Amino acid sequence: MSNQPAATPRYFPVTLRLDDARVVVVGGGEVAARKIRLLLRAGPQIEVLALALNPELEQWCRDGVVRHRAATFDAACLDGARLVIAATDDRALNRQVAAEARARNIPVNVVDDPEPSTFITPAIIDRAPLTVAISSGGAAPVVARRLRERLEAELPQAYGALARYTQHRRDRVKTALEGPARRALWERFLDSPGAEAVLRGDEAAADVVLDQLLADVRPLGEVYLVGAGPGDPDLLTFRALRLMQQADVVLYDRLIGPGILDLVRRDAERIFVGKRRNQHTVPQDEINEELVRLARQGKRVLRLKGGDPFVFGRGGEEIERLAQAGIPFQVVPGITAASGCSTYAGIPLTHRDYAQACIFVTGHPRADGQLTLPWDALARPGQTIAIYMGLGSLPMLSAELMAHGLPGDWPAALIVEGTQATQRVIASTLAALPGEVAAAEIKGASLVIVGEVVKLRDRLAWR
Repeated sequence: MSNQPAATPRYFPVTLRLDDARVVVVGGGEVAARKIRLLLRAGPQIEVLALALNPELEQWCRDGVVRHRAATFDAACLDGARLVIAATDDRALNRQVAAEARARNIPVNVVDDPEPSTFITPAIIDRAPLTVAISSGGAAPVVARRLRERLEAELPQAYGALARYTQHRRDRVKTALEGPARRALWERFLDSPGAEAVLRGDEAAADVVLDQLLADVRPLGEVYLVGAGPGDPDLLTFRALRLMQQADVVLYDRLIGPGILDLVRRDAERIFVGKRRNQHTVPQDEINEELVRLARQGKRVLRLKGGDPFVFGRGGEEIERLAQAGIPFQVVPGITAASGCSTYAGIPLTHRDYAQACIFVTGHPRADGQLTLPWDALARPGQTIAIYMGLGSLPMLSAELMAHGLPGDWPAALIVEGTQATQRVIASTLAALPGEVAAAEIKGASLVIVGEVVKLRDRLAWR
């Protein structure tokens, strides 16, 4: 006796080969076209049975993509079909089509009506030759589609290339190794920089790693220089998330927003190398050498940096050392603080009426306490100044900009912990902002914005 509830039909998932097979689709509207779009990927010979076609199907017929039989339904037209789709807007006709197909032992799907269907079409993620199908057995198609949307975001398009790469090299590996050893080698390859090389389109580099594994040599590791954005985890790129999930060790700084480290692979080793103003936990040269040392151990090293690695992040220095040591590396851009924080604060960096240019500068003073910036070029109307690391030098910044021509009532703002739930914005003027910030005892990562665009905050702020 089956222990499955009678009211819950169960489906056995299969992938069906349809190249050159005859498939009959009954119906000529949008529903039929939607099904045919999916079927075309499998290469069948599609015949559409309908008195009239929508414009898309008409074009496919003119192009020879599908064949059209302009007739009412006749059961004899199903003879010789490998698959049948009933996709009209007539429920009774759809069920008649299904009954005739079942009588001929032809698999049939009735769109949006699982009861008479002998198969259902799942939500599909296509990374040919890799296909992921998600089905709820017709019980909750919206849930299945929503899950597909989430997985679409997590599976790079290049995964198909990875499947093709392994397919094309199977014979080579099969010749060299026995069954269990082959499986172990491919598992090692997928966890190595070789797989990532395929994903970025560098099969030559992947072949080097595969050769090393076949020779039982541990391949050189790789460094991922990833921009984590200004704080909100939702602003990470898909590529950043993928690399964060496969790293063996992560070096991170203090500007990494709460929740972002939680997205790193759980068993990855974590090394804090953060810097604070006037307090370097780990000198930059030591960070550079640590990246080289860990990669030479064969590890996948994630260098996670707040914002964008190449915008006041010293990422250029780090990859210069990696290149010198011959260490493979990747750089993943992140949303820089000026863009992310200003957007969340409702302050556009440019605006047709107020700012036709935007300048990024650092407010971090030299070792002698002096701040050397092109003041004459900065103290001009018609532009926005985004100042990184400007909290400690804010009084000097304001004074110099006013001394070089900007008025004391020129709009200025400070954004603290931008894009995060704890974000705080103090919108003021050049003359008043330093005092207001001091009175508020502001601490934490901050960005200063100077320019008339600050006046728009009252109208555009959305958080």
